[in-house]
Amino acid sequence: MLTQSAGNIRPGQGRIGLSEIAIIGGTGLTSLNGLRIKRKRMVPTPWGEPSGPVTYGELFGKQVVFLARHGYQHTIPPHKVNYRANLWALKQIGVEKIVAVAAVGGIHRELGPGSLAIPDQIIDYTWSRGHTYFEHDLTSVTHVDFTHPYSETLREGLIRAAQRAGVVVRAGGTYGATQGPRLETAAEIERMERDGCDLVGMTGMPEAALAREIGLQYAACAVVANWAAGKAAGTIVMDELAETLRGGMEQVRRLLEQAIPAI
Repeated sequence: MLTQSAGNIRPGQGRIGLSEIAIIGGTGLTSLNGLRIKRKRMVPTPWGEPSGPVTYGELFGKQVVFLARHGYQHTIPPHKVNYRANLWALKQIGVEKIVAVAAVGGIHRELGPGSLAIPDQIIDYTWSRGHTYFEHDLTSVTHVDFTHPYSETLREGLIRAAQRAGVVVRAGGTYGATQGPRLETAAEIERMERDGCDLVGMTGMPEAALAREIGLQYAACAVVANWAAGKAAGTIVMDELAETLRGGMEQVRRLLEQAIPAI
């Protein structure tokens, strides 16, 4: 199933496609405004099927591919996403850089609904997900450095693009990845804040770690949809989240308009 070379693991040799940049869309981003779609194709992997067909197209003058993390109809919950198949499929078609867009809850006082962040660290609170490619037919135990989980080059590119676009982003922050699909309790958010988390989401892991295992540059753009549990009065209303995300995703589009041609 897997091949190893100098301690690294990689998909098979045959690559198909021309785009080295991929955008993975999360909740609120199942399609890309402005993407001129050329074709779609399902890419088979040894890990099963990805969340849907890979969409090839042109965005802001550059060839990109797009994949909806939760499926194009938003039917796959975060704990059921086949992260290994998604990342493997993108690597297989020649992708080298991934911008992952995700809806999150805000914990830090500066990250209220509608704000954007480019996180630089992550804490994994998930369990039981397929979280590594290093499982079968291995010739040795392999440990991948994950000190800095996101590509600094990509992060800096996104931050500079936000500045050019006039979009305010927080240049850093720790993303806490929870299991879902339920939202967190107020006590869980208090614990995460003590741990140093600024944001809470459900899809940041194992996506970031899998990208690192197969040598993909990976950075995240987090859109705050709501205050995390206990950070605002009352309960979290899903309809209100959807409205906030619409505005947040428009800021993401403006950021990408500057970022994609420069990556």
